[in-house]
Amino acid sequence: MRSAATTPEVDLLFAGSVFCDLVFAGVPVPDPGGEVFARAFRLTPGGVANRAVAASRLGARTALLSALGDDPLGRELAVLLAAEPQLDLTWLATRPGWQTPVTVSLTGEQEREFITYQEPDAPLAWGAERPRVGATHVGVAHELPGWVRRLRSQGTVVYGGVGWDSTGQWSTEVLSRLDQVDVFVPNDLEAMRYTRTESPTEAARALGRHVSLSLVTCGSRGVVAFDAGADRLVEVPAVRVTALDPTGAGDVFVASFMASHAFGWPLEHRLALATLCASLSVRTLGGAASAPTRRELVAFLDADRPPGDWSAIRDWASTSGPA
Repeated sequence: MRSAATTPEVDLLFAGSVFCDLVFAGVPVPDPGGEVFARAFRLTPGGVANRAVAASRLGARTALLSALGDDPLGRELAVLLAAEPQLDLTWLATRPGWQTPVTVSLTGEQEREFITYQEPDAPLAWGAERPRVGATHVGVAHELPGWVRRLRSQGTVVYGGVGWDSTGQWSTEVLSRLDQVDVFVPNDLEAMRYTRTESPTEAARALGRHVSLSLVTCGSRGVVAFDAGADRLVEVPAVRVTALDPTGAGDVFVASFMASHAFGWPLEHRLALATLCASLSVRTLGGAASAPTRRELVAFLDADRPPGDWSAIRDWASTSGPA
């Protein structure tokens, strides 16, 4: 049985691997032995840092549980992450002699390719002596660690996600683990393959048999959410922008939705905030580097005036602090 949570000392906890993302934009894959030139380049924190930075930029007290190597890439990422004022790096370890994970992203007009290098590392854990947590995010492709189950029993809201199944099996064992999370956030292709359905709407409803709230992200088409308890389907369109790099947009979406978990907002407002942040993140390179601040949200809403009623979100963003 889950206990009633007291006021958390950490709003959001993100645990996982931080990657050094080297993003090359406007570049086709070179022919064998050939060379191509990118139109733009950026070095940015990636992996779990996408979600942690995005949430912290919206004002959530955010903790990052991860590790960096003491190599040049790790040292540079440590500087970039330390510049985020709401991001608590107390539990970001430095591993002497360990290579920080690195991903090269080649972003062309139609496709993206990735090259990744990652060395083995010790499992992560959030000890019982550490601060209380409002919400956390965990992958459900494998059995959830014991510390996540303990946090949930203490009142932490657990969000689950999955990655692309390169084996093509899309095992239903993933669905059997969804009763261990409160919210599940796959993209549309993942959701349809796991549920063997033909549309995001069908997939969201099918997921409702396994989890209280499912959020199926659909890229430039927005998001489909199904609240199983209320038997209610909600669809929110994406905000139209000129996209440069979609890397990390899904991470920005889930982090922004999580950042609003204590606002007392209706589901539609929370989804609108998350889709807005995800849309703005694709206008520049990288995931963490492109996550918007509250000030940037206000500036965009005032300048572009997207369709719909954004008054509640604008009021919150303009009165919630200096970020």
